[in-house]
Amino acid sequence: MKSLPIAFGLMGLASAAAADVTVQSCDRDVTFDKVPTAAISNDVNLTEMMLVLGLADKMVGYTGISGWKTLDEDMRSGVEELPELSAKYPSKEVLIGADADFFFAGWNYGMKVGGEVTPESLAPFGIDVYELTESCIHVGDKPKASLDDMYNDLLNLGKIFDVEDKAAALVDGYKAELAAFQETLETGDPLRVFVYDSGEDKPFTAGLYAMPTALIEAAGGTNVMDDFEKSWGTVNWEAVVEKNPEVVVIVNYGNVTAEEKRAFMMNNPAFAELDAVKNDRFVTLEYVDATPGPRNIKAVKTLSEAFWSK
Repeated sequence: MKSLPIAFGLMGLASAAAADVTVQSCDRDVTFDKVPTAAISNDVNLTEMMLVLGLADKMVGYTGISGWKTLDEDMRSGVEELPELSAKYPSKEVLIGADADFFFAGWNYGMKVGGEVTPESLAPFGIDVYELTESCIHVGDKPKASLDDMYNDLLNLGKIFDVEDKAAALVDGYKAELAAFQETLETGDPLRVFVYDSGEDKPFTAGLYAMPTALIEAAGGTNVMDDFEKSWGTVNWEAVVEKNPEVVVIVNYGNVTAEEKRAFMMNNPAFAELDAVKNDRFVTLEYVDATPGPRNIKAVKTLSEAFWSK
């Protein structure tokens, strides 16, 4: 077979490398004409998505972790050569100052609707934004929370960073792992489950569009707040008492420990008649397990064991 001229071959490679990639990010179509090389991720779960895809060498840093959370050993080793550019939400100046060309964040995961850091405010500085799928309910409609939200983000990151095969293999692996586990799971009627994130006067919890709803359902339960048409938000304790959860899932992070949250509910007379309190049925998920990311399948297994172990 006659070989192509070297010049033509190089041109072909160049054009292939420069081929545009378009992904849907919430209600936007975002087109990339090259692979980002100076990416920043916000929050621990989004950063883990970047790391599990092997993208540390395409990053210049991360934001929004140490201000609220601590890193476990696996996470620390993954980001040890990357700087944390902001302990909490980054300012526009932080992102511009790092010469970033890509920001992986979400609404209430590094960006706020109407805030100074948005896809529109960063665009003039050459910083493209990909938004966490779970968070899209803040800027438009979306279906209820699903593990597909997490899968979608990994697959889109794979397209953006030209690691589609790796992303597809990860997602296929997660799906197969979950299916195999669920085949062995013996359940009864779906358990009534409440997610206790934080707050004493009023609880901050997971609603219809938050990942714990999907995790609970995959484990054989139902989120008692799945009629709360938000992702994460505040409700009244009266609503929780009315729903009478059989299990409480505590999200562990911040200054108040999971044990302190459990003690608050166990020792409060207002909750004495809740089935979860009477039977002391509490299960803890770390923040990084309860939010969209690579640890979601592990979270389903943790919940299942708490729900159905005898």
